[in-house]
Amino acid sequence: MGADMYMDDNLPDRQEAAEFYAKYTAKDILGRGASSVVRLCVDRTTGTEYAVKVIDIGGDTNPNLSPEDAKETYEAAVKEIAALRALAGHPNIIELQDVFFAPAFIFMVFELCKKGELFDYLNQVVRLSEKKTRTIMKQLLEAVSFIHSRNYVHRDLKPENILLDDELNIKVTDFGFAGIVPEGETDVFTDLCGTPGYLAPEVLRVSMYDAQRPYGKPVDLWACGVIMYTLLAGYPPFWHRKQMVMLRQILEGQYNFAAPEWNDVTEVAKDLIRKLLTVDQDLRLTVDQALQHEFFLIKSHLDKVVTPRTRLRRCFLAVRAAIRIQRLRLTPQPVNREQIQLEPYKLRTIRKVVDLSAFMMYKHWVHKGDDQNRADLFQNTMKNEMKKYRESQVVKISA
Repeated sequence: MGADMYMDDNLPDRQEAAEFYAKYTAKDILGRGASSVVRLCVDRTTGTEYAVKVIDIGGDTNPNLSPEDAKETYEAAVKEIAALRALAGHPNIIELQDVFFAPAFIFMVFELCKKGELFDYLNQVVRLSEKKTRTIMKQLLEAVSFIHSRNYVHRDLKPENILLDDELNIKVTDFGFAGIVPEGETDVFTDLCGTPGYLAPEVLRVSMYDAQRPYGKPVDLWACGVIMYTLLAGYPPFWHRKQMVMLRQILEGQYNFAAPEWNDVTEVAKDLIRKLLTVDQDLRLTVDQALQHEFFLIKSHLDKVVTPRTRLRRCFLAVRAAIRIQRLRLTPQPVNREQIQLEPYKLRTIRKVVDLSAFMMYKHWVHKGDDQNRADLFQNTMKNEMKKYRESQVVKISA
């Protein structure tokens, strides 16, 4: 059944996962992983929607998964569950709602983030403003600060592992590579894990060269620097079609702000990126230092509490400003006397005055007919009816 889950989208057998199906109803597929499928699910009691990650741990049901791979997948899932439970309670870390174990599957039920990955959102908007970047990066660094305070290191921070809720608040997810730093220690990891473009130099050194210093929490700050650069520019700081060239760029910290996208980015934002993308991990900002950087201390009138009435007033002002800008092209240009004498009716302002005068004189708007010329309005001649009426009055008086 495990192999069939990925081929025909069938759900795991109900007898195998009776406990899960007793509480939740599985719905559409939201995404896929190497050995997992993420589905929408609904709580049968409350009707609340969640996302369930169904992990295939093999067993006798999946002949395509070797016993070694099945064991590794199971241990990684158990490790991630332990990390999520230890890091529960932070508003910017994904909440693990429920866990169910079946012979061939593990069900991890998470809160649902309907806006999807930050990566997909960035693909839609290409790049973010400094204001939006400030909001996202502050939430990300606060989440990292909480993770580090619990002696964990995420080790795989990237836009694909950051989800967005309905209000575009971030939720850090995917703690499959998360590791624990024992109390009182700093650098304990020597294994290579993570995503190439977000790997810190010390991670590459310890995997490529002998007798290198282990790494620790600073790798998450390097990844934050890569993410911030990507949010502001719309592309990553380190990339090359040849992966070895890209890894060399990371080892040497080769990146720049030369592209036109950086012309409008403030020096304060660039300074924070530089201090996060410092090759020497001892000189790199800690998470607390990063949160105290000037980039996050910038205040504006928009940061103040805005009441609904103030927000509505600002909307009206914005609409009025937009209308005025659109009307700029219709603003009449200065004219000289020669233009007025030559073609007075061609000028809109004078045309309005003439039409208004005609209305006051004839008590209704003058429409142009086949035998009528607009230029006649400049002559002191009245309509034929008025002329005939006055002539008749003259005849009566004469009589």
